[in-house]
Amino acid sequence: MNVRKKIISYSLIILVAIFLAKSASGVILPSTSGLDWWPLPPYNTLWPLWSPLLSPPNILGIPIPIVNSLAPNTVLPVTPGLTWDPNLDYPWLLYNTPLGMAYYDPIFGIDLWPPRYLTSPLGGALPIDLSLITGWSTLKPTSTSWLTATIPVANNAYYTSYPQFAPLLSPATILGLTALVP
Repeated sequence: MNVRKKIISYSLIILVAIFLAKSASGVILPSTSGLDWWPLPPYNTLWPLWSPLLSPPNILGIPIPIVNSLAPNTVLPVTPGLTWDPNLDYPWLLYNTPLGMAYYDPIFGIDLWPPRYLTSPLGGALPIDLSLITGWSTLKPTSTSWLTATIPVANNAYYTSYPQFAPLLSPATILGLTALVP
């Protein structure tokens, strides 16, 4: 009986430790209640907290970005990802390529990440100063109509440049309306 009690005690301790470890993962981000976007280093472009696939909620229900930075060598677990410079009227769609991460700009097409204006002539990052952008933390999610119109065009442009990479997310999957099918 004594051995059984020890096993149960150790099991409970392990379960509590696992629960605490999972809960602690939410401490990385402060409470994001009301936030739809989160800045990611090194450029401070905004990542969508509103997309359950791109920022799945942790055990406490707090959305956590699937990546912790958007550097040129970032490998996205799903594509396209989405990021936004709040100085622009539209976000960028992000893709993996053999040369590093790329982005789709609705005006200029596919190019390697980051946009040139976010780097110094010496190659370092020039992060967006979000303190100069009033209300960035209250920006609304990307409109469904923009995603529905732009993602197929961006995915097609990406496939044209990098045909060996697939599959790509649909607007409905990014919006959390359909499940990701492996």
